[in-house]
Amino acid sequence: MDHQNEVEHSAHINKVERAVNGIGQEKKQEILANFESFKEFLGKKVAMGKKMGLTEEQLALATQKVADFLAEHEYPRNREEKLLQELWRAGSDDERHMLSHMLIKLVRY
Repeated sequence: MDHQNEVEHSAHINKVERAVNGIGQEKKQEILANFESFKEFLGKKVAMGKKMGLTEEQLALATQKVADFLAEHEYPRNREEKLLQELWRAGSDDERHMLSHMLIKLVRY
């Protein structure tokens, strides 16, 4: 990755971190109320990222940031979220990255 791409990538990741940290408690409750609402939320964000011109890799890195935040700061509210959290915590960095790609596929299809 050349320097310009690294700078753009870093800017995208910082934007994702700010967005995740800026979600209010009520909105988080709504998103995490059930797995379908979580998938719908993630699907909308992936679609938005695609419209902004993010690559598949950039989307996966953004998804990874969201998953890192959720695994660290949010209690799972259903079995699916619990399973994702356990997989996330058990996985290596590479496995988490691959899981991020899989989550993107999940919300697209």
